[in-house]
Amino acid sequence: MKIHAIQTGTVAVKARQRQGAGHGRRRLVNTMIDRQWTDPLPIYAFAIEHPEGVIVVDTGETARACEPGYFPRWHPYFRFGVREWVTAEQEIGPQLRGLGIERSDVRKVVLTHLHTDHAGGLHHFWDAEILASRTELELAGGRSGRIRGYVNNQFPNGFDPTPIDLPGDAYGPFPESLPLTAAADVVVVSLAGHTPGQIGVIVQDGDHAVLLAGDSSYTQQLLLDGAVDGVSPDERTARRTMDRIRTFAGQTPTVYLVAHDPDTGDRLDNRQTLPGGAARP
Repeated sequence: MKIHAIQTGTVAVKARQRQGAGHGRRRLVNTMIDRQWTDPLPIYAFAIEHPEGVIVVDTGETARACEPGYFPRWHPYFRFGVREWVTAEQEIGPQLRGLGIERSDVRKVVLTHLHTDHAGGLHHFWDAEILASRTELELAGGRSGRIRGYVNNQFPNGFDPTPIDLPGDAYGPFPESLPLTAAADVVVVSLAGHTPGQIGVIVQDGDHAVLLAGDSSYTQQLLLDGAVDGVSPDERTARRTMDRIRTFAGQTPTVYLVAHDPDTGDRLDNRQTLPGGAARP
């Protein structure tokens, strides 16, 4: 199998979004009033070239996010908490074609969650099966979803995803999972934390696993430190997910890939597994 990390532009957020401060609602307040910005961070999406067909995990951002009117001006987060830089050539569609992957090759698109930097490129996949967790879809809908920070008025016309209900089938330390392939070598697991409905995709590739983990942390080091971001609505749930990821990596050598870690591409290229996990031969 080939796995591609596809950078669809960059984003800057408040430093306390990347690593939260305080507890409860205070974490979000501290994030919003923070005056320190991160450097521009990558916005990664992923493509898995599998014998059963290409699976895309997240779609990255759209260049329209840099145009006036894309984000709601009334929402304080989009006014004061995020900056993005994306060109049309950086969107996932042109980049997939550059890799020799046509739209018709894509079997499924899995959205780890529905924030715009993970779902902004949906318009490139209007005839593919789109999957997201039922919890995420329910939280992202309507005006209440927009208040929560989902830019759902920008979803493409006809957006009709397939809801994922994860059965109670344990996959290592993850209590719920769902195979995406007949070979059961690509599996969805719950990674609730950054959002209540966030999911991740585990690819078993020979002697190691590759975990496409959405925004479970902003860097690998923050995962190892157990540092929850500043916008996760439930700090305890986010920490429990981090614990499960580290436990899984202790059982199976695991390449940990998240959307905004500058080292994600290099870790994938070198198949660099999480330190402290099971040693690769």
